[in-house]
Amino acid sequence: MTAQAMLKPTAATERISSMDIIRGVSLLGILLMNITGMGLFKAYGDPTNSGGATGLNLTVWWITNLFFEGTMRGMFSMLFGAGILLFIGGKSKYSEGSLVTDLYFRRLLWMLLFGVIHCYLLLWSGEILYAYSIVGMFAFSFRHLNPKHLIIAATVLFVIATALNVKDDYQLHKTAATAAAAKIKKSNGQTLTKLETKAIEKWDEKVKEDKPSPQRIQEETKERTKGYFSIVMYRAPINQVIESLYLYRYDIWDILAMMLLGMAFLKNGILKAAKSNRYYLVMALIGYAIGITTNYLETSYIQAHHFDILAFSRTSLTYDIGRVATTCGHIALIMLFVKSGRLLFLQKSLAAVGQMAFTNYIMHTLITDIIFLGFGFALFGKLQRYELYYIVFAIWTFQLIVSPIWLKYFRFGPLEWLWRSLTYWKMQPMKR
Repeated sequence: MTAQAMLKPTAATERISSMDIIRGVSLLGILLMNITGMGLFKAYGDPTNSGGATGLNLTVWWITNLFFEGTMRGMFSMLFGAGILLFIGGKSKYSEGSLVTDLYFRRLLWMLLFGVIHCYLLLWSGEILYAYSIVGMFAFSFRHLNPKHLIIAATVLFVIATALNVKDDYQLHKTAATAAAAKIKKSNGQTLTKLETKAIEKWDEKVKEDKPSPQRIQEETKERTKGYFSIVMYRAPINQVIESLYLYRYDIWDILAMMLLGMAFLKNGILKAAKSNRYYLVMALIGYAIGITTNYLETSYIQAHHFDILAFSRTSLTYDIGRVATTCGHIALIMLFVKSGRLLFLQKSLAAVGQMAFTNYIMHTLITDIIFLGFGFALFGKLQRYELYYIVFAIWTFQLIVSPIWLKYFRFGPLEWLWRSLTYWKMQPMKR
């Protein structure tokens, strides 16, 4: 048999159950965060824009900020990084490096196409597949580093991301101060310099973008509740910015750093549940002590400053400290859960959700499109923030029940099967 013929997808017996469970938790948790962007306008971070910022709505915002913001995406990115090693390592024994590399990059190119379709045609601007495909090409070069060097490389990326946030925060505060002084000067009838005029324009544009008026929110709601093709055309230029500017300003540092941490955590056994209970307990305690404390201080600061634009900017300086530490705490807690052997039915369901992560992720979009957009029930902007989570819990319940049932009869989820078949240029067996 040729090396090419020996190359095949990961068999069920070769899967690492603990990683599937983490993937399942993070996949469900991603919906917990994405739902505000799917059902409300400009409410992901700022509850004062839409969806409500008092009572139960404020409580929900607090909970998601403390425990989930950036952490579910972080875990998913770490698992993608670990998955790079598993994908390559499981095939290198059968073939020379060039064939495995061809498979890997073909896999990413198909993911890139899926991401474009997900963003432009399935209408989810916050989709992550496109970014993963691009960043995954960079992560490939780090696969041979040992855990220590992977962690160092990830730390450097986090430092770069923080430095960019410091720069942006400094410039934003400077613009705000210049604009405020210029407006006073203008009200007194004095002539403004070009710099002052530009500062006012820049600050007003920032406010317009981050703090949309009721009229702007109404316009967005109207656009989202039109027909399918109208929404596609309306969102296209916005998606273009997100799939380009956001990728190179934010995603490359965020995702690549977490992918490298995932590689390190796989190599040292953390993601395999190979460490002792004491190790994971200490990891959880340290992670949560640093992460949740940081998240609490940031969230308190934002609320104390009445959700001001500058307050959001200032808390970005410690964002990675809080989310990375909390993510590590989550992973440790999940590993303790796995090692406990308790609630095996839940572990099995979470692992099944993780095995079908691609299918379940796209399913989130399809379901919420029907619920919120104009070609469905047109509920965009109609629900309060806390009411969105009724939808989340319903989708969770459905996927936790259906995923293990599906995998009882089939080897892969539908989209996993399609992706594998395209990667290997061969129809993969579907039924068990």
